[in-house]
Amino acid sequence: MFELSSEQLAIVRELKLLVLDVDGVLTDGRLFFDDNGREYKCFHARDGHGIKLLRQTGVEVAVISGRKSNSVALRMQGLGVELVYQGHENKRAAFADILQRLNLQPRQVAYVGDDILDLPVMRQVGFAVAVRDANFAVLEHAHWRTETAGGLGAVREVCDLIMQVQGTFAGMLQSYL
Repeated sequence: MFELSSEQLAIVRELKLLVLDVDGVLTDGRLFFDDNGREYKCFHARDGHGIKLLRQTGVEVAVISGRKSNSVALRMQGLGVELVYQGHENKRAAFADILQRLNLQPRQVAYVGDDILDLPVMRQVGFAVAVRDANFAVLEHAHWRTETAGGLGAVREVCDLIMQVQGTFAGMLQSYL
């Protein structure tokens, strides 16, 4: 199902943290504003469920976004994601803070991105993922690319990959059967 090299498999087995961009990864990248300037975002339910399932297996999830939105804070709160960094165009600094807070090394982290603002972190992590419709420069620097576009279940695809490789997917699935 997932084509990875033996080196990539070894890295994914040891992942402790999944870091996600928001616009273009957790959403399809479109920005909606009402007449009063309030911003709205659309999140995919499968992505949210994937995040919950992955966290139940012991892999932590964090978000780093260049933009700031109340809807992101509310969605992440609903999923139990506490490491939410918004308004951080310098994603490298936010990533360094996350690593320090969780006492992790970059090789223990996967990052999912779609645009050039994500490259500074993607180039540091053990497993860099680009969503299917990512910018060409991001695709060139990714270790793996999702089959699904951002905002349409790409995050769930990454969560499932990590659980499959780490051997936790079957046990999680069994609890639903």
